[in-house]
Amino acid sequence: MNSLKIKKNDKVVVLSGKDKGKTGKVLGTVPSEAKVVVEGINMVTCHIKPRKQGEEGGIVKREAAIYASKVQVVCPKCDKGTRVAYKVTDGKKVRVCKKCGAEL
Repeated sequence: MNSLKIKKNDKVVVLSGKDKGKTGKVLGTVPSEAKVVVEGINMVTCHIKPRKQGEEGGIVKREAAIYASKVQVVCPKCDKGTRVAYKVTDGKKVRVCKKCGAEL
């Protein structure tokens, strides 16, 4: 089982691909595939078919999953992309910034 260091609602920066350099909030994770869905990143066009009578179909743009290795968590203190380290405080495992040591 893959354990992701990126969680829902984290602010992340994209490291590679067509959206390189952009930042966004993580909307969801797919740990089994090691992927994350980021707000405004990796937009794809979906053709929606009307399922019920009176419902509208059409072309919709939405976010697709991106590999977690292509994004990096942004530290709220130093405001830079950083790797995630873990520290045990008061018997709890806490994610911390590798650069400045602030909690994520």
